[in-house]
Amino acid sequence: MATATSDHPSVPAAAPHVLVVPCPAQGHMLALLDLTGLLASRGLRLTVVATPATAPQLAPLLAAHPATVRALTLPFPAHPALPAGVESAKHLPPALFPALIVAFAGLRGPLLSWARALSDSPDDRVVAVLSDFFCGWTQPLAADLGVLRIVFSPCAACGTAVLQSLFRRMPRRRDGDEDDNESPIAFPDLPGAPAFPWRQMSALYRNFKPGDPVSEELRQNYLWNLESSGGFVLNTFRRLEESYLAAPLADLGGIRVARAVGPLAPMADAAGNRGGEADVAAADLCAWLDGFADGSVVYVSFGSMAVLREPHAAAMAAALDRPGGVAFVWAAGPAAPLPEGFEERAAASARGMVIRGWAPQVAVLRHRAVGWFVTHCGWNSVLEATAAGVAMLAWPMTADQFVNARLLVDELGAAVPVSWGGLEAAPAAEEVARVLEEAVNVGKWGDMAARAKELAGEAAAAVRQGGDSWREVEELARELRDLGSQPRQQHQ
Repeated sequence: MATATSDHPSVPAAAPHVLVVPCPAQGHMLALLDLTGLLASRGLRLTVVATPATAPQLAPLLAAHPATVRALTLPFPAHPALPAGVESAKHLPPALFPALIVAFAGLRGPLLSWARALSDSPDDRVVAVLSDFFCGWTQPLAADLGVLRIVFSPCAACGTAVLQSLFRRMPRRRDGDEDDNESPIAFPDLPGAPAFPWRQMSALYRNFKPGDPVSEELRQNYLWNLESSGGFVLNTFRRLEESYLAAPLADLGGIRVARAVGPLAPMADAAGNRGGEADVAAADLCAWLDGFADGSVVYVSFGSMAVLREPHAAAMAAALDRPGGVAFVWAAGPAAPLPEGFEERAAASARGMVIRGWAPQVAVLRHRAVGWFVTHCGWNSVLEATAAGVAMLAWPMTADQFVNARLLVDELGAAVPVSWGGLEAAPAAEEVARVLEEAVNVGKWGDMAARAKELAGEAAAAVRQGGDSWREVEELARELRDLGSQPRQQHQ
């Protein structure tokens, strides 16, 4: 058995004990840790699983709840498909992400031994497992322990259901044409029966290889999610996705309506460095933004995992580099292939800033000067922009981003599309520049900006005391507390 370390071993033995298993991917961890903090403040004890590489991300949570949250740090399991030393999705090539998910499942045995060692203690025994949807292997773990498993998704209800549906139904391209990237993939069990071209489906599914061990284990993770008697908990809110939360969906287990508990947000003192130490201090960046008029600055970010291809980076840079162009902050990350001299010209113009490391995104989006957000439509970014009331310029690339973008553009009217080409086709710089000009300087999409402000009010109402999401968290906490008095075998 692997050796585990517990950072806070002296947790009071008074409240029901929940095992929390985040996926080792930054965007996934952040939201589940936020939810863990909410549950800790509602009379639960929680042990959060980490590995040496991901354990530092737990520091703000542990500091805020030293008596009720502890970390269980386990060595990351070795796997032949994964390079040695890799423990998280950070800087991991997208093609290796399935191997990361499968490798992480190697913690099932150590966690079973750890939990069984506590099972004879009424105070310490685990009463439920709360885990990321990429950790479907925790379903048989929970079954072995005779406890409830609850599936957490940091994604939208629609995005989660689409991904689950792909691996449940295994749809193929029309007429078996393996070269037809525009072949529509329909989702008849979802509200409105949406359809998307094959190229807009998650690469996790498009790259599935029947018979390949990693592919088959990946699919099994999704199928296990459908067995969860605890249902799905989603980082979204009812007014954002009403049609997907009105009734049980087959692709979300079909047992009960999924709980919408979002938008989950960081603690106030952790917001500036959410997800990591910011390359630019939030206070310094906000002081720079103070010099601009309300809504006149565009924030650009394609997420923590994306590595922009050169044509995409060149189009974005050329659109921003034009004389008289819009003011901007671009969180480009360390690996984006920006054109030579672009960063220097941006700094010299006094209207542009390029951030090469981690950006304090929450603080940027909440600044009055930021009016538009060029985004890849990753769900964390979508929710942070929604909560801040910032309208989005949608440029989805991969994963669930196209589904999210369609929700924003077609259903909610809160975003303007920049490009639907994804990783395969970059838009012309002239087209990107036109969208920026019409959004910021012309004010063509004032209705989008107004809708974004309206959604911000709805998001705030959802998480306030008595709001829809607040009540869902209360009910989830009550359900977990009630498990403490039930026999262990009840959920076996």
